[in-house]
Amino acid sequence: MIKHDYHHGNLKEDFITIAMDFIAKEDVQKLTLKVLSDATGTSRSAIYKHFKNKDALIETIIENGFDKFDAETTQYLHDESKTLIDKFYLTGKLYIEFAKRNPNLYRLLFGKKYAYIREKLLSIKDEDCSGFAALQKTIEDGQKQGILKKDDSYKQAIVIWATMHGISSLIIDGFMDVEEIYEDMYDTLFETLLSGLVAN
Repeated sequence: MIKHDYHHGNLKEDFITIAMDFIAKEDVQKLTLKVLSDATGTSRSAIYKHFKNKDALIETIIENGFDKFDAETTQYLHDESKTLIDKFYLTGKLYIEFAKRNPNLYRLLFGKKYAYIREKLLSIKDEDCSGFAALQKTIEDGQKQGILKKDDSYKQAIVIWATMHGISSLIIDGFMDVEEIYEDMYDTLFETLLSGLVAN
């Protein structure tokens, strides 16, 4: 591995950057503390000052990963220039595009392998889970405006999230050539999903 000229005054941030860059190309299973050591030209002891083990590193990556996920997928939920329906439509596309661009990170954030770490950090029932909270608030706004059915907004948000997660997983795992028909399928999926949410 080529060593990069990292600024050793802020090694922890360097380690996180290296780890995030590594996951962009490789499965998280292949990430080791040695990868960080080799990339920065530092000793293992320098890494242990910031991360006591790989789980501690993974925890930080998950935190940073969800910050990245929220920043890249919720922008339209906060855009008051968009109609409610457009907010949902565009947010769904951003969600799927995030998974396509970041398949390894996406699997880390939502997969079972490190669920025990993720569950210590956040729950979708917590306000800290800002992406889900923004989705739920948008649903509640739609209910107040009479656009969406007056139902349990939490359950409705779960349905939307689960639908986007399902299609994202099918695409990044190459199942049944879904990506080849993604554009047409997304519109059909969205219309079907919307029909169960919109007020009569």
